[in-house]
Amino acid sequence: MEKDFGSFEEKIGLTFNDSNLLRQAFTHRSYINEHRGEVHGHNERLEFLGDAVLELISTHFLYEKYADRNEGDLTAYRAALVNAITLSEVASAIGMNDYLLLSKGEAKDNGRARQMLLANAFEAVVGAIYLDLGYDSAKQFISEHLFPKIDEIVKQRLWQDAKSGLQEKVQEHEGSTPYYSVVKETGPDHDKHFIVGVYVKDTLMAQGEGKSKQEAEQSAARAALEAKGW
Repeated sequence: MEKDFGSFEEKIGLTFNDSNLLRQAFTHRSYINEHRGEVHGHNERLEFLGDAVLELISTHFLYEKYADRNEGDLTAYRAALVNAITLSEVASAIGMNDYLLLSKGEAKDNGRARQMLLANAFEAVVGAIYLDLGYDSAKQFISEHLFPKIDEIVKQRLWQDAKSGLQEKVQEHEGSTPYYSVVKETGPDHDKHFIVGVYVKDTLMAQGEGKSKQEAEQSAARAALEAKGW
């Protein structure tokens, strides 16, 4: 069934000059393999651009909002604001899941795999907005949909280093130190996806995912803390 990207434009209050660019932002590489000739490109280059735009706009926002915080705190806030978990939550909230163009195999994936697809698509949409409508429109989109998340992140201390917190708790309760191991690594060099397990005494506590080993380790640590009720 053909996707109505015009309805997505209405949702976000922006009208593209080149509607194909918006369609491309939602197109996963796998979709092209099953629909050759129908689409002209996937979203990985737009995701690459959108990631940089997102980082700049978020950094500026945090710099102004938290004038009394040091570089370390601001870096931690930003990492929590633009990680895959937060971006996928925002993408879901604005209905992006309904517009993803995926292969039949990818479309069956839910849970963490879908979370990564949504986060990547959100970055690609930011890149498409920046290219087609400019910096101010990209800033408007990010400000409206992503920045409201920061108050909860700071209040709930979601920006804190989960690995350090888990290590303290494991040493306290288990008398041991957790360690991390890559369970699976997929994707080309420019778009890696890691699944990492966190273990205590050779027992798997939890798994996490991310675009880097560090992000996946933090995700695994958060999942372990949650699983243990710590």
